[in-house]
Amino acid sequence: MMKKIYIVLIAFAITFSGCKKYFDVNTDPATPQDPQSKTLTPPLFAQMERGVQFDSRYLGGLVQYFGGNVNVGETHGWLVGSDAMGEIWRTNYYGLGANLNLIISDSESKQEWNYVGMAQALKAWGWQITTDYHGDIILKQAYEPNRFTFDYDSQSDVYEEVVRLTNESIKNFGRTDGSGTPAKMVGFDLAYNGDAAKWIKFNYGLLARNANNLINKSTYDPAKVIEYVDKSLASNADNFIVPNAGTTAVNGNFFGPLRSNLAAYRQTRLIVGLLDGTYFTGTPGTVIDPRRNNMITVSADGVFRGTNPGSGDPGTVAAKNQIPNVWGILGGANPGPGQGKYLFKDDAGFPIMTYAEMQFIKAEAAFRSGNPTLAFTAYQNGISASIDFVSALGTVITTADKTAYMTSASVRQTPETLTLRDIMLQKYLALYGYGFVETWCDLRKYNYNVGDAKGNNPYLNAYFFPPSFFSDNGGKPAQRYRPRYNSEYLWNTEALKKIGADKIDYHTVKMWFTEP
Repeated sequence: MMKKIYIVLIAFAITFSGCKKYFDVNTDPATPQDPQSKTLTPPLFAQMERGVQFDSRYLGGLVQYFGGNVNVGETHGWLVGSDAMGEIWRTNYYGLGANLNLIISDSESKQEWNYVGMAQALKAWGWQITTDYHGDIILKQAYEPNRFTFDYDSQSDVYEEVVRLTNESIKNFGRTDGSGTPAKMVGFDLAYNGDAAKWIKFNYGLLARNANNLINKSTYDPAKVIEYVDKSLASNADNFIVPNAGTTAVNGNFFGPLRSNLAAYRQTRLIVGLLDGTYFTGTPGTVIDPRRNNMITVSADGVFRGTNPGSGDPGTVAAKNQIPNVWGILGGANPGPGQGKYLFKDDAGFPIMTYAEMQFIKAEAAFRSGNPTLAFTAYQNGISASIDFVSALGTVITTADKTAYMTSASVRQTPETLTLRDIMLQKYLALYGYGFVETWCDLRKYNYNVGDAKGNNPYLNAYFFPPSFFSDNGGKPAQRYRPRYNSEYLWNTEALKKIGADKIDYHTVKMWFTEP
């Protein structure tokens, strides 16, 4: 009997030994299961860009950056059976979420505080843009294991978490102990190449956005907003840009011709009117913005045109009055690789945050605090930075042309003549093509064409309402997009009911950040 047992044990040992390499796939050095932070980092930036650009195909119509045969104007906030309008959600929870948690865990164990700080900054960005886009979202239970349904948290809780994460990130980037150095991030940090000082500035930019959205709250503190901006991006050299190689459809800009996602998207009347002076002087063509030729395209008959809210392109080939698409092409045909213009070129990087945006935030806060001189300086800085940014993406804008515009009737020349409308419309123009969610935050906190709680109305008569609303809107403008359909309306319906997201007009319910 003992002999039989001995033989069996030897056979088992031989079998196990022979199969060991087969079963040890999880230790294959070619497919590591415990990746280093640096290997997880580069794809994160692509996810940030992808989330915003995917959803901009809908939001871009709502805020009137895009027009034509697209979802111009209001939509009902969902498409049954589709994840359309849910890419920012996917980016936050799937593209970034667990990867950032892995980076934090791995980097804390190695005391690589720069990677911890980077992950915290990107988490803060993800929470901020997701709540500004959707409202109440899943925060506290988001990454609990073995959970299949998730409760939603209030937008106020998410705003607080953004502040906590950014402050933690700032602390970690300021640490001098541990093993993390900027050199370790070179080649993996696609935004700032390991420059801790720039990451700190980005964090302060997030804090500025967070605080400046709260203008209707009694706790709104313009002095704190200004403080954050002064610690944020100091020039266009600090801009957070996601790079795109643009040589193939795989590494090309989502907005570029190679990816062929925007063939039917047209420039709008609002953008045309801002660039020809209409909304600044009251008379079309009074002042031609030097950014115009780089940002939009003239029709075949030599006239600049844009779509109206809720309408497509009424032009014809015979009349030569067709409205070009955002690539600068008539008729919507794909112009092929290497074409396009402005942020709609194959190799154009995508801005996540710019110095111009920060300056307009400062101008708004200073104006609201009763400091027109400071507001005026920031306002002019914002316009100047935007012109330089646009110049670098197309035909160079000469110093003479820039000076002519800066001293024109479209730009206020003294603090006493500056209005909130001047600030917000120039900010709207500067963020064209990338600041979709930030622009929507501005429109909603000022209630589109209605104005804020104190009667400030910077968007009056600027055509931010469509001629009619979608039937589900009940005559009200859109305030949010619903949570991602395929991950929430299929599996998490009870939680949705608790926040009213099962209601047909949920997308018109005002956000916490816009309310007093």
